Amino acid sequence: MTDSSKPFHIVFLLFDGITQLDFTGPAQVLCRIPGAVVHTAAKAKKPIQTDSGFAILPSTTLADCPQADLLCVPGGFGTRDVIEDEETLQFLRDQGAKARYVTSVCTGSLALGAAGLLEGKRATSHWAYTGLLEKFGATHDKARVVQDGNLITAGGVTSGIDFALTVVAEIAGREWAESIQLSLEYDPHPPFNSGHPDVAAPETLSALQDRVYGKAARDLADIIDRL
Repeated sequence: MTDSSKPFHIVFLLFDGITQLDFTGPAQVLCRIPGAVVHTAAKAKKPIQTDSGFAILPSTTLADCPQADLLCVPGGFGTRDVIEDEETLQFLRDQGAKARYVTSVCTGSLALGAAGLLEGKRATSHWAYTGLLEKFGATHDKARVVQDGNLITAGGVTSGIDFALTVVAEIAGREWAESIQLSLEYDPHPPFNSGHPDVAAPETLSALQDRVYGKAARDLADIIDRL
């Protein structure tokens, strides 16, 4: 159990084009760790535009951000800009070197990779981008939440809640994590069995790849190859 008399600093990297649930899902869980202090860090203290149309005001800049006990990098289509931004990558390197946990949700793992934090590690990402992990020296693990030492990566979007509960159990104990799960009534029973490529209808998967993720993954691959 974390000593609640000591602050436990949780830092989320924010950037334009972030997938909101990548951030807000885990934050809703992690903020309940005893002693938790949540920081939202961006290059400037101005509203960050999420992919769902909401704006989030960061609490601190990268330059002024305190050292994280837990560093979390969410994903989203804005990841393509993050992996080319040296200031942000250096922030991840500096924070990651001292953080107790280095974590990501969705394509946030690719940002960790661009910062050199995935080399030789097992990791995951959103299903449409897992093939890019090897470009950073990582091995793809098909689990929804993957832990390799102090590195914890989650799959796409909603898996961030699972990752956060996993972290809480490790830090504060399973009973505490289960109480958070119950308080949030996190008991998924989706109306369709289409939440993963292994179970989705082939035509659904093909249409989504053609419409959205095929080009996005190719564009990211091109950017990574230029790094």
